[in-house]
Amino acid sequence: MRVDPTRLEIFKNLFHSAAEEMGATLRRSAFSPNIKERRDYSCAVYEADGEVLAMGDHMPVHLGSMPASVAAARRAFALAPGDMVVLNDPFSGGTHLPDLTMVMPVYLPGRRRPTFYAANRAHHADIGGALAGSMGPAREIYQEGLRIPPVKIFEDGRLKRDVMALLLANVRTPAEREGERKYGEAEVLRYARHLLDYSAAMMRSALVALPRGTFAAEDFLDDDGVSDHPLRIAVRIRLDKNKAEVDFSGSSPQCKGNVNAVEAIAVSAVYYVFRCLLAEEVPATSGLLRPIRVIAPPGTIVNARPPAAVAGGNVETSQRIVDTLLRALAKAIPARIPAASQGTMNNFTLGGLDPRNANAPFAYYETTAGGMGARPGLEGASAIHTHMTNSWHTPVEVLEQVYPVRLHAYRVRRGSGGRGQYRGGDGIIREMELLTDADVGLLCDRRRRAPYGLSGGEAGKPGKNKLLRKGKVTVLPGKCSFHAVAGSVLRIETPGGGGWGRSKKKTGA
Repeated sequence: MRVDPTRLEIFKNLFHSAAEEMGATLRRSAFSPNIKERRDYSCAVYEADGEVLAMGDHMPVHLGSMPASVAAARRAFALAPGDMVVLNDPFSGGTHLPDLTMVMPVYLPGRRRPTFYAANRAHHADIGGALAGSMGPAREIYQEGLRIPPVKIFEDGRLKRDVMALLLANVRTPAEREGERKYGEAEVLRYARHLLDYSAAMMRSALVALPRGTFAAEDFLDDDGVSDHPLRIAVRIRLDKNKAEVDFSGSSPQCKGNVNAVEAIAVSAVYYVFRCLLAEEVPATSGLLRPIRVIAPPGTIVNARPPAAVAGGNVETSQRIVDTLLRALAKAIPARIPAASQGTMNNFTLGGLDPRNANAPFAYYETTAGGMGARPGLEGASAIHTHMTNSWHTPVEVLEQVYPVRLHAYRVRRGSGGRGQYRGGDGIIREMELLTDADVGLLCDRRRRAPYGLSGGEAGKPGKNKLLRKGKVTVLPGKCSFHAVAGSVLRIETPGGGGWGRSKKKTGA
């Protein structure tokens, strides 16, 4: 069937703008600084069979895995007009428990089945569990918070108050948790399918341009927070004409700690990396994955099975999977691949009772930026979120107004980027005083193993965590939880990115 390229571009932007508008509305209507200020959310539009038509420019780790949650919602219910499903189960396509996904069918008049689905995913500051912020060290998913399989939270346009009451009863901060048709239906659906086919064709075209062969790499997480043993992520990328196979066989078995990733996370990381090989204007649809086969052996750290703890798999293991994929691709196309970025989200949670607000419970969560890896021909950016995260920092003014903390330092960590012909970006230093007793959780990596350089570039500096109290400095492990008294100061120094290329030696006169 003949496709009008002008019309294809129009529909690409129509679907994309719908996802972007969903995100803007979600941000404006949110109560939580975690969503409103840090923008830890993602939105996407799906066609009737659950394939992605468009993604907002939001969080890669959300967007690549969210189709599995849409599929889980579709399997669980025959959704009618006015229905909406909520879920966060990582073993049903979720990422980790604080990320709640909402899935809603879109019916056109007179239709008996959905024509589209709309979905969003947002990180809530608390979803229960043993530690405020629901991101602390754990050995089973049951310790991490409330695990929600697909359940209807709206039915026939009405809120299911019993389901909402159940959710709110299991979190520390319940109060915070609480168009015209221009084109005909036939044309809209036809161009939706064209977008999927076009995306697949563009990916095949990109794969044809890559050298054929098998390219392997490995990288390691520092530990799982339970033992000191490093955890291996191995990958073999086989490129053959217009297709690719990404095989994670040889990766470590799933672990006792919470850095296990579910299969949707591994697929999401593959989607992200291979999408980065394409021009930005290529539609971000499910079609991009059609030429790519992903092998993630069950029971490994990249495809953990219940009841594994998984909070860190979303934020830390996803980053290391990306690092490993890029390291393998650097052997195929070295002139296009950057050195390792900081490789961690430096997760920080804080919870307790706020004396400024009648001792009301509070819970806070943030990810912390670091250095970007240097690229062929370009230095890495400093103090920036990279790869599987695309969130912001909470502004200092908002942070100090909403939570009982005071920021002492928030600056670039000069010299932490790896040296090379092109230098890696620097991390940051974020130093925060607690104005009340509080429970603190840290979930960080790249504290022992530095972000690698490429083509002779040096590694970036690993990160550091410290607690300062009455002149005493305590070095903290990357993954830990503890109770801190008022007046304690937490200092997080994030990793720098790796350098790219050998430094040019200066010669004498």
